[in-house]
Amino acid sequence: MPDALPVPAPVARRFLVLRHFLAPPRALPPDPASILSVVDRLGSLQFDPLSVAGRNHDLVLHARIAGYRPEWTDDLLYRRRLLFEALNKGLSILPTRELPWYRHTWDRHAERHGEGIFVEYADEVDAVLARIRAEGPLSSIDFERRHVIDWYWGPTSRVRAVLEALAEAGVLGLARRDGNRRYYDLVERLHPADLLARRVPESEQVRHRLLSRFRGHGLLAATGGAELWGGTVPRTPEGRADGRRRVELVGELVDRGELTPVRVEGVRQVRHVVTDELPVLAQAEREIRTALGPGGAQPGVAFVAPLDPLAWDRDLLRSLFGFDYTWEVYVPAAKRRWGYYVLPVLFGDRLVGRIEPRIDRTARRVRVLGAWWEPGFDPLAEPGFVPAFAAALADYAAFSGAAAVTWPRTRDARALARAVTAEGA
Repeated sequence: MPDALPVPAPVARRFLVLRHFLAPPRALPPDPASILSVVDRLGSLQFDPLSVAGRNHDLVLHARIAGYRPEWTDDLLYRRRLLFEALNKGLSILPTRELPWYRHTWDRHAERHGEGIFVEYADEVDAVLARIRAEGPLSSIDFERRHVIDWYWGPTSRVRAVLEALAEAGVLGLARRDGNRRYYDLVERLHPADLLARRVPESEQVRHRLLSRFRGHGLLAATGGAELWGGTVPRTPEGRADGRRRVELVGELVDRGELTPVRVEGVRQVRHVVTDELPVLAQAEREIRTALGPGGAQPGVAFVAPLDPLAWDRDLLRSLFGFDYTWEVYVPAAKRRWGYYVLPVLFGDRLVGRIEPRIDRTARRVRVLGAWWEPGFDPLAEPGFVPAFAAALADYAAFSGAAAVTWPRTRDARALARAVTAEGA
């Protein structure tokens, strides 16, 4: 295995924002093709249905693409089908051309459900498939839902469990979403026959999925928790994730030249860069050495989604950025330190604070419930921050379809609001 390249901490921070298309933010052209550019670079985007501040994948794309519109992604997913939804790091949006490299997930679920729900409720499975085959895309509300069963995430209707199991097994796919309601169709009616027929050895599929995590984040170690690596390698006979096998596979990716090990100043573990991105690392070094701004521009502001690939590795956020971030959406309200749906604030290549926006679609307003800044960071005194923040907030309001922004009635919030308003936002 090659020696790890030494990387100074400022270069590592600059590299991450450059390779994440965040230097400067919202700089990709206002076109659906930019979505494909982001997904090609990051490998996949996590899907989360919560939309109080915008759906996670929409926030990820909004931070990178000028004038981003959520309907562009929906069109790529459900009409043009250049993207599809499948399990990777949770439910994810993936390039459709990579579908053959994710089939082993379908195969494993088909085997598991073939010994469980498909046998136990065989009549319901047959009835669901017969109706979809005859009528086209259907949702669980199109079926009687009288029977409730214990599904793996909680009690639900039997027909909903059958639909989900058939989708997990690759028999059905998502034809469209109506809000968060899913409409399913036969997978062979959604994707080309030659794509579905292509078979890639499972060993290559496993490597591809593992590599997708490095593509997503850009600077991962070979170890870490289940939130980073879940589903990347087969489980042991005892049902545990096989961390040793994952480390072996990372070594294979290094030996194949697909990953390059690096040792980042101040970070304990050896990290890995996708080898194709070494020119971006060199660009980061040049910018730091010559005192250029990120991407050769003045620092901009982006609001980072909770499941943005940049934020996947919370340990690295602490050791490299000095930023401690917990997504508190599942934390009881009384125990939250910040708020329900709080977004990190990126300024240039620094994480400088947090913001909690809410989209009030009825009133066509963005309500800022709170903003908090890191120790030593004064948003009003930091050169260039206020106009960059004002631009980010104006773009976020446009993305949200909002005509106005409201602020908390605190002294600090009012002072920042006045400064932002003076910038014309």
